Amino acid sequence: MGKVRIYGTIGPACRDTEILKQMFREGMDGIRLNLSHTSLEEASDLIDSCHRAARECGVRPELLIDMQGPELRVGRMEAPLSLDDGDLISTGDIPFPESAEKAIEEKGPGQDILLDDGKILLRTGCSGENGIYLRVIRGGMLESRKSVALPGIAIHAPAMTENDREQIRRAGRFGVTAVMQPFVRSREDLMEVRSALDEAGCSSIRLLAKIENRDGINRLDELIPHCDEIVIARGDLGNAMDLWELPAAQKHISEVCRKEGRDFMVVTQMLDSMTHRQVPTRAEVSDIFNAVADGASSVMVTGETAAGEYPALVIRYLYKTVCEAERFRDR
Repeated sequence: MGKVRIYGTIGPACRDTEILKQMFREGMDGIRLNLSHTSLEEASDLIDSCHRAARECGVRPELLIDMQGPELRVGRMEAPLSLDDGDLISTGDIPFPESAEKAIEEKGPGQDILLDDGKILLRTGCSGENGIYLRVIRGGMLESRKSVALPGIAIHAPAMTENDREQIRRAGRFGVTAVMQPFVRSREDLMEVRSALDEAGCSSIRLLAKIENRDGINRLDELIPHCDEIVIARGDLGNAMDLWELPAAQKHISEVCRKEGRDFMVVTQMLDSMTHRQVPTRAEVSDIFNAVADGASSVMVTGETAAGEYPALVIRYLYKTVCEAERFRDR
């Protein structure tokens, strides 16, 4: 097996070129840009910093763009909304996407609503003057553009937004090396993205299929031939099932990818505690180790480097743990 690739996510915490240089020196191979929060043009300074830092460290960096796709997200908010356990609010207090709000209204009382990768849990009640009443079951601070999941409800949306298509048309100019397509449901989703890449003259850009729902798991065999790498995206995948089912789902996807000879990436909360701590938990390093031992071709951290306090230290622990796992795997 080849070397496991190490990815961070770019954001406010690592926008400084010196910090990015530290991250590359600690073993980072590339960076992810989440286009649900920005665009290539808006992030051009960050991208330039990334390329400059990599050059100074003698690295040819990969730049992964994470598309918006059919993912549901809260709209823009003037300020974060504090939600405490037991609070009673309404759908009018949160800028839900239109498709999600309609589904909530049609479903009626008792529907769970997961926000921000499941950190916040709301439950629907009866209708009121300002929409459907929502009880806060598990509170937190809700910010703009955080994810929305409605367990048990299938919302049909196009694989790509018009903005996604525009970003792909500009990908080559910014040095993008891979596109991550979220919430892949069928091979048609991937074929649509591949077609857009070809039309933009970007056929060499790799296509990564993010598995974030049961459709993706159930159709894994048909997805594998149409992508360059499978991404086990445990954030939203963990919203699609009970959390205690998630490890078995990860093992299943890993096994299928190994059998079919397809690269796969593991991502989400790999070093989550290091967002605000200098040392990870024992469980986190074991998680990284096991992902590599199971055959992962790459691993990635998200908020830990984008918004955390110790982005370079995060990459050090990620890289060192991956190296130890590679030695174990290849012995």
